[in-house]
Amino acid sequence: MPPLTLVFEQLLNGVQFGVMLFLMAAGLTLVFGIMNFVNLAHGSFYMIGAYLTLAAVQWSGNYIAGVVLGLAGTLLVGMLVEVVALRTLYARDHLDHVLATFGLILFFNELVAIIWGRTLLDFPRPEWLRGHVEIFAGSRYPFYRAVVILVGLAVGAGLWYVVTRTRLGMLIRAGASNRTMIAALGVNVRLLYTVVFGFGCALAGLAGLMAGPIYAVLPGMGEMILIQVFVVIVIGGLGSIRGAFVGALLVGIVDTLGRAFLRPLLATMISPTAADSAGPALASMLIYLLMALVLAVRPEGLFPSRGR
Repeated sequence: MPPLTLVFEQLLNGVQFGVMLFLMAAGLTLVFGIMNFVNLAHGSFYMIGAYLTLAAVQWSGNYIAGVVLGLAGTLLVGMLVEVVALRTLYARDHLDHVLATFGLILFFNELVAIIWGRTLLDFPRPEWLRGHVEIFAGSRYPFYRAVVILVGLAVGAGLWYVVTRTRLGMLIRAGASNRTMIAALGVNVRLLYTVVFGFGCALAGLAGLMAGPIYAVLPGMGEMILIQVFVVIVIGGLGSIRGAFVGALLVGIVDTLGRAFLRPLLATMISPTAADSAGPALASMLIYLLMALVLAVRPEGLFPSRGR
């Protein structure tokens, strides 16, 4: 395979990973930006979306119907959790948020293990999502990964439109800037919080159901990606959808290219044995080095929210 073709395909893999991180980060940064709530359990909804969609696909026998039911189920679970468990915590400090949502992580992991077991589950793709597409001569890319990129970009564009061009988006932006004022103007802040939290959970669920056929489904899968999502938010800027998008693409591309090419690059400078040991370790550190570099130049992130 020509080197440039390999680089291009890995670059596309980075974009695919980046848009999935964006779906996670967008929901999390909306919740933090508007509600000032630290939700460590956000990764659990990534897992719930994957499991509910897998169950719905198996039950209905139709992939599209399963995706719709899985997203609707994740949305309802998120709204229920906000009403039952989280609503009373908004006035508390962030340590209480962390403790409560860490408890939700344990709860959801055990609940999923009880219902579906602890073994890794295969998430099959329908026939029409299999195969490859030819990008240019000699380069073929998995069709499913290309669909993930397109869906992620479409959702990002739709999210931008909702936040910047609709009444709901106006309320979201106003709530991020001054929620006391919008409450005084007669807006039902509790309902707004429930809708935003459920919407954020649905975005995480969408990322999870798209990740299922690529990475498989297992209990605790949300915690594996949540740390990278926090890195995205720190790089992009707290409360910023635009920052979440740019930060997610940067993290996805840097992480993917580092894991693909850092070890072979090191092997040209040091012994192959040392490169085999140092390469993966250094590759896993790249996104944190990127975060440190961004924070050194812009401590508030690349695109901090105007309300902060």
